[in-house]
Amino acid sequence: MDPFISYVTEEESRREKEKARELRKTQWWKRKRAAGICFYCRKKVPPKELTMDHIVPIVRGGKSTKGNVVPVCKECNDRKKYLLPLEWEEQLERLKKEDE
Repeated sequence: MDPFISYVTEEESRREKEKARELRKTQWWKRKRAAGICFYCRKKVPPKELTMDHIVPIVRGGKSTKGNVVPVCKECNDRKKYLLPLEWEEQLERLKKEDE
């Protein structure tokens, strides 16, 4: 299965991205980001530098809901791209082995 194939329509994707923009304006999101910790690598990052990541990406059927978005550093967001949680865990394990 190619992770870069979109499983949702353009309209569904547009709708979910709009929901994400609205979610970024909420106090809930501002509190999540205020901790300044990347959900994936756990590094301390200035809160303004954290981005919103969909754990299950929109193109893979993920939704813009509180249970599916997390604050992440730009490096993790760039590396994760459209991977599902299991695929991302496998990628993190490979990266750890390369660092050893």
